Amino acid sequence: MVPTKKIRVLECIRQGQVGGGESHLLSLVENLDRERFDPVVLSFTDGPMIQRLQQMGIETHIIFTEKPFDIFKWKKIRRLIGNSGIDLIHAHGTRAASNIIWAGRSMKIPVIYTVHGWSFHAGQSPLVRFLRVTGEKYLTSKTDLNISVSSSNQQSGKKYIPSFESIVVTNGIDQKKFSLQKSFQNIRKEINVDENELLILFIARFTEHKQPLILIKAFHELLKVVHGIRLLMVGDGDQKEKAILMAKELGLMDSIVFWPFRADVPDVLAAADIYVLPSLWEGLPIGLLEAMAMGKAVIATNVDGTKEIIRDHENGILTEAGDISGLVAAMIELCKNESLRKKLEMNAPKIVDEQFNAVSMTRKIEDIYINLFKKKLSAKQELWNSKE
Repeated sequence: MVPTKKIRVLECIRQGQVGGGESHLLSLVENLDRERFDPVVLSFTDGPMIQRLQQMGIETHIIFTEKPFDIFKWKKIRRLIGNSGIDLIHAHGTRAASNIIWAGRSMKIPVIYTVHGWSFHAGQSPLVRFLRVTGEKYLTSKTDLNISVSSSNQQSGKKYIPSFESIVVTNGIDQKKFSLQKSFQNIRKEINVDENELLILFIARFTEHKQPLILIKAFHELLKVVHGIRLLMVGDGDQKEKAILMAKELGLMDSIVFWPFRADVPDVLAAADIYVLPSLWEGLPIGLLEAMAMGKAVIATNVDGTKEIIRDHENGILTEAGDISGLVAAMIELCKNESLRKKLEMNAPKIVDEQFNAVSMTRKIEDIYINLFKKKLSAKQELWNSKE
């Protein structure tokens, strides 16, 4: 039987900027059945995502921290949960989980942890990787349920944490928003790119994880072979200044346009010919799915999640993470081979439509919420009966 009470779910996220996990949260909250669920969002920084949630009428809170396991914030988080009448907690990402787990357990509120991408990966030093694995092992053992956003993500967890258990719920895209059937603003006019010029696009946080510096180096090599192309890089992050400095040093400022984060992502995607995501690791990249839903020819790295989306040279091109020469070769191939580009553009939206829909993703998560809430009620009833 479905509970008649609205379930108050605290959705926790590391930041208010809009990235992959944040886009996932926005889609989830927007598609939740508001007759059964009452979402509340806690972010650990402010940003455009918070403003969008507020425009949607969602209750939002900010407790500022940029640190994982920030014990100095835990009591404040606990007070917020108590004052807000929360029934369930859903942590999106490692930092959110690390700062919410104590409060949830101490208040006996079920905690769900969605792993949007592990904090450990092969490129780290052995010590850093050991510490990250230890942290993830602790978090995943203390939550009531873990969600992996891809089967590869789940298997990577099991490789390093043999006791890890999770349910796979793949990310979903809002196909009303990211649709080829819509009309879009002319972004090319804003950046003075002619219709006959090829436009390569990067939309992601400027962090080591997303590898913007490698993309700039690869683009520099690409220009030696192919002319009449531009690169648009959209986002913010701790490597943004380094990226701009590198572009200046390589004499690329006439060929690369840097933009801060923008809310009109579908308009930006519509303007591009090729979307590139050279990440070191991914859970299941939402930005990539958004680009494919918009019928873009995509290049991405052969890492967790991504390799479950892309069939090489069928609906995108896969390269190896950190391989600049492979990335250059892939960009040259797509720039020079128009028929391949058109083939990828045609095939890309199909897999999104078939496997990565926001509505079906939300229904699966709603079922998880309901089952955990029922268990919580049953546990309370048993405790009450034992006291009589």
